[in-house]
Amino acid sequence: MAASRRRRIPLSRRLFLVNVLLLVGIVLAVGSLWFVHERREVQIEYEHRAMTMAETVAAMPRVREDLTAEDPSETLAPLAETLRQASGFRYIVIVDRHGIRQSHPVEEAIGKPPHTDPTPVLEGETWTGTERGPAGLTLRARVPVRADDGETVTGYVSAGILAGDVRVASREDIPYILGVSGLVLLLGGGGAHLLARSIRAQTRGLEPEQIAELLDSREALLHAIGDGVLALDQDGRIVLANPPARRLLGLPAEDAEVLGRSPHQLGLDEDLATALVDGPGGQAGHSAEPGSEDAGELLAAGDRILICRRRRVRPEEPGGGTVITLRDQTDLRRLAEQLDGAQTVTRGLRAQRHEFANRIHTIAGMLELGAVDRARAFVAELSAETTRDGAEIAERLADPAVAALTLAKAAQAAERQVEFTLAELSSLPDDLEPGLRDDLLLIIGNLVDNALDAAGARGRVELLVRQHALEGRRVVEIRVTDSGPGLAAGQEQVFAAGFSTKSGAGESDRGLGLALVRQACRRRGGDVVVDVEEETTFSAYVPRERQETPEPTEPSEPAEPPEPSTPGGAPVPEDQEEDR
Repeated sequence: MAASRRRRIPLSRRLFLVNVLLLVGIVLAVGSLWFVHERREVQIEYEHRAMTMAETVAAMPRVREDLTAEDPSETLAPLAETLRQASGFRYIVIVDRHGIRQSHPVEEAIGKPPHTDPTPVLEGETWTGTERGPAGLTLRARVPVRADDGETVTGYVSAGILAGDVRVASREDIPYILGVSGLVLLLGGGGAHLLARSIRAQTRGLEPEQIAELLDSREALLHAIGDGVLALDQDGRIVLANPPARRLLGLPAEDAEVLGRSPHQLGLDEDLATALVDGPGGQAGHSAEPGSEDAGELLAAGDRILICRRRRVRPEEPGGGTVITLRDQTDLRRLAEQLDGAQTVTRGLRAQRHEFANRIHTIAGMLELGAVDRARAFVAELSAETTRDGAEIAERLADPAVAALTLAKAAQAAERQVEFTLAELSSLPDDLEPGLRDDLLLIIGNLVDNALDAAGARGRVELLVRQHALEGRRVVEIRVTDSGPGLAAGQEQVFAAGFSTKSGAGESDRGLGLALVRQACRRRGGDVVVDVEEETTFSAYVPRERQETPEPTEPSEPAEPPEPSTPGGAPVPEDQEEDR
């Protein structure tokens, strides 16, 4: 197979040969038609010359007079021979009304009838054409000679030119035709060569079979990899989208509904579509150079967190297309948040261990000093305090995992000198399914961590976790309030993937907490809102039962600020408003 491939003529050479052969065929056809046309024109010209000569001789007064004389040949034969020699005609013959030649280049033919029937011409008809006579094939013209009255025919004049002379005259155009044809072939061959070289350069020297193999390999590769691949042309239209990219972005499976359209035309979120077309921060044409270390941009697509990396197809052409790779980081980030919660519990236990060691040392010192009663009272006080804090959280939060995380956050807050309280309205049953429990741990961990960072030392953080009925559905409400300085950014901007107000913002592990919180809520049909009127309060509503998220509709501007409400649109219950 390899040997047969090497024996094949390259595509560029095939194109060159095909173009040259087509050009040769066209030039031959055009040249032949040109030659035939020129030959016909020459023949028409010579017919016209013969007719003109015959008419001129027939109109001469001397010829008309001498044809009625007793011996017309004595004067007409020398006259006709003189005219023939001067004009270069093969013959000029004058025939009287009886059909007898009165002039002829051959003297023996004078006084004899012509080889052709003279009757039509003697009856007044004019004739031109080609006939074969004693001199060979000739182009002839016959014109009647009329008397002074213009009606009576007294004879006729026949002028002839050898057909060979006509062919020789027509061949005079052959060098010109060949020269023009050769120039056309030369220019066409040069153009075919340049076209072949251009096609070879555009195909990178690849043959059609190799291009087909590359296309098949690319299709197989794009369908085999798990990352989404999206290709945009210089106008931002999609020219390629593999199945993972369509699944991550929620695009239709049919090529006709995707290819040739921009992300804005496919109903994607406006921020997501702008980020795909214009790059990070709306910087049109932004893309990483090949080989550069690009951490990618974080994008929120529905309930997913995606890492987007961009590469220009041709780095040397700023206006070229762009290839975008999309990697789903939702599950990985969610596991990272759960691990972070476990680490928080571990840090809380470590902090409690240090505090416990300090208290043991205190008790040991009292015993060493003999203050047994004081040591006994100190131990009772510590026991009552520890039992009271743990019992209070366990009583309100029956789920062990949520209670353990809350205890760990309380210990973490104490270590950072932040006042942490669990709201009295908190109430959570112990019948949570694993998926809901994981979402609650993610939401509580992120919101409390952000609140602790915002409150700072000597600040205050309050956590409310409770389950209640809302619009016929069981909803778990998580509300975190902190005494921090508030939010400098917009209320919607803080939920964007990659946005962070903490130091080191812009790193790949920053700006995901609130985005994951919103996704966890919306994945179950809930939402998360923020209120910054007095203190910063994040309120997350997580339905116990999953519900399909309704299709987004165009928001209308309200006539006046709405009442505080939950994601379902119902007003916040009175007990929640008081607690707020």
